[in-house]
Amino acid sequence: MTELLLAATSLDVTPPPGHRLDGYAARLGVSTGTADPLRATLIWLSTEDDPGVLWLTLDAIAAGSALSHELALAAGAAAGIPPSHVVVSASHTHSGPSGWTGEIHPVIPAARERDLVDALVSSVRSAQLERQPVTASWRSVEVIGVGTNRHRRNGPHDNTAGILALHSRSGSLEAVLLDFACHPTTYGPENMQYSADWPGAARAALAPAVVGFLQGAAGDVSPRFTRQGRGAGEVTRLGGLLASRVREALAAPGLELPQSAPVIRRTTLTLPVRNIPPADESEKLVSAVEKVVTASGPRGTTEAGIDDPSGRISQTRLDGARGQALMAAATLPPALDLPVSAVTMGDVCWINLPVELFAVHGACLQHDSTHPITRVIGYTDGYYGYVVDPSAAEAGTYEALITFFDQPTTNKLLTDTATFVNM
Repeated sequence: MTELLLAATSLDVTPPPGHRLDGYAARLGVSTGTADPLRATLIWLSTEDDPGVLWLTLDAIAAGSALSHELALAAGAAAGIPPSHVVVSASHTHSGPSGWTGEIHPVIPAARERDLVDALVSSVRSAQLERQPVTASWRSVEVIGVGTNRHRRNGPHDNTAGILALHSRSGSLEAVLLDFACHPTTYGPENMQYSADWPGAARAALAPAVVGFLQGAAGDVSPRFTRQGRGAGEVTRLGGLLASRVREALAAPGLELPQSAPVIRRTTLTLPVRNIPPADESEKLVSAVEKVVTASGPRGTTEAGIDDPSGRISQTRLDGARGQALMAAATLPPALDLPVSAVTMGDVCWINLPVELFAVHGACLQHDSTHPITRVIGYTDGYYGYVVDPSAAEAGTYEALITFFDQPTTNKLLTDTATFVNM
């Protein structure tokens, strides 16, 4: 009889202070310390004769192509499996170091820091991965109050969490592979400490199980309308909300999955980069948006003492206009090669893409999938920015201004991905 085997571990990979944080163009200075640890989590499912799949989840803004390649090699070496069987996913926390991946977009210039990369890769390569027999089961649960669409409170948003639970033969919960869609942006640009944000708090609340976190189609989803503050207490509150719903789901029976190892398939989609408006036109847009933001007054706070969402939306549109101007001045490639993968395990399929999909696109991929249960995961095996929906493109939102792709290209990405997944 085939036995499903699990090896799981979570590594503290927090860098020392003194390095730049990523995620906000408005952030100045370098890290001053650690609010909560950044982790690299490895969850490897296999059998004795099948290498299966190893998920490596990292508390980082992104895992660019170079970093993903190095981490896949390191994790593969630790497990003794080919790197093609390793999936590298970033949580997209906005309180991690920029030096791991380097510049993910001209909006926030950054460089890879070799000492930080080497320390991270070394930790992963040295991971102890001892396998044990487990059973696998699947659950999903609705989670209210962590995030919403960040442009419209009632806009598109997949508010379900996907839960792959892995129990030992004695019944103890050994590991959880958890996916949910929402930007980890509880902390703002004023924060200068490393933090995994609310995914880290959810992970801690589900201990002692090893929890790997996969970020969903979160391009236009965040805690903008749900957060009640910007500090550590709010990180704990939001993470605790998610964890409590996961615990409730785990207390009920789940869908039993087969004892066979998960299967991964990969492809590469080549997509053209959109024509960026010329520099003079982009600068005119910056001036126009600056006038609007100035006329509306400084971005204030609500009576509860938190950011005013409408002011934040106006400010991000200005950031987008400035970002598009930077793109106009940069030398962009004519096309980008996007690695896409599908991991299947019984009725469950995870679609992995190296972009920030808007929620409506995640819903389209789920709808078009022939698999009974489909989860859409972003920020995986590379990073190529936002993929926006038509309403955002028409409105000229922050994300639409700095995307690499136009709407025809977005449609091609969705169509080609769905075709690949359903092969």
